[in-house]
Amino acid sequence: MKIHEYQARQLLSDAGIPVPPGQMVETIDAAVAETEKIFASGEGLVVIKAQVHAGGRGKAGFVKLVRSIEEAREAATFMLGNRMVSVQTGPEGIEVKRLLIAAGVDIEKEYYLAVTLDRRHGVNTLIASAEGGVEIETVAHDNPDAIYKVPIHPLSGLEAFQARGLAKRLGFQGRQIQQAATIMQRLASLYSSLDASIVEINPLIVTPPTEQAPDGRVIAIDAKFGFDDNALYRHPELKAMHDPAEENPAEIRAEEFGLSYVALDGTIGCLVNGAGLAMSTMDIVKLHGGEPANFLDVGGSATKESVTEAFRIILGDGRVNGVLVNIFGGIMRCDTIASAIVEAAKEVGFDVPLVVRLEGTEVDAARQILEDAKADIPSMQTAGNLAEAAAAVCDAVA
Repeated sequence: MKIHEYQARQLLSDAGIPVPPGQMVETIDAAVAETEKIFASGEGLVVIKAQVHAGGRGKAGFVKLVRSIEEAREAATFMLGNRMVSVQTGPEGIEVKRLLIAAGVDIEKEYYLAVTLDRRHGVNTLIASAEGGVEIETVAHDNPDAIYKVPIHPLSGLEAFQARGLAKRLGFQGRQIQQAATIMQRLASLYSSLDASIVEINPLIVTPPTEQAPDGRVIAIDAKFGFDDNALYRHPELKAMHDPAEENPAEIRAEEFGLSYVALDGTIGCLVNGAGLAMSTMDIVKLHGGEPANFLDVGGSATKESVTEAFRIILGDGRVNGVLVNIFGGIMRCDTIASAIVEAAKEVGFDVPLVVRLEGTEVDAARQILEDAKADIPSMQTAGNLAEAAAAVCDAVA
């Protein structure tokens, strides 16, 4: 599960990690009012950020620095009145419903800081770079030596000496070192306590020196959090942060019926049982020249109702012009799938080619059900193995 930046900033603040003051708003007038409050507090710069679950906001024009009320109104009007299109949204873009209005800060230096699981070594790891403010993937590709990784002990956590040592390697100076080290330790603790999959601060910045802070201040001005869905039952306060408006409606429907569904960009819908088999099915579809339109795992305990809903979800994608069903019946009975196909044909209808491959528990009964229904489902054909099925559906949509 993802959350918005304004929510992530609040989690950082609650953990004692300094962030500039800010407020989420949903209307243009509220954006203007919050901007006025920040200006009234003595700040001369305000940042307005679209709150969406996608990156590339700055390049898309959905992060604005404003120095007047008129500029704030103009920025809020633009963001709330236009869909944001970036490399992560696709050409259709996404609707912006919320904005973060925050005090702007002067920046002397930017850093990258994150905690996630290093699956290769099986340990949570702090990742840091002195090249903050850009995509970490770009840094990893162009200058991998600029990325530092520090393993975090599963019991004692990130040690103070590790954090201070890393701060020095990153180039923090004077009092900045302890400020940065404290943030690192608190971020590592926050990651563990929230069962997160990733916590990321990009950028972590140093402000210019002032009389009150002669070495500058180290603060977080942007953050991203992701959480392990399987652990959300332990964190109702996090589950309450979920914004269904930022999710694919089909994926939300699938979850309600116990289906694992992820929309993709292809044209061949896939209905499979088992995550591994689903991945293999998509690979074989691509091998035969097709492009999967989705990952959909009905699992081992699916019912006629849930499988029928799965077909509704697949066929509800206007890009789908062919459907491949690949079932290996173990716990899942093949006749349940066959009956669901017949029910879906009655309730939803198959206007696109349908190729069905079944094997396993009650497969003979399932094949007979499909044979008896061929007259009612003229777009359906059956296949004896997966390669044959993939070739057939790819040929049908070519």
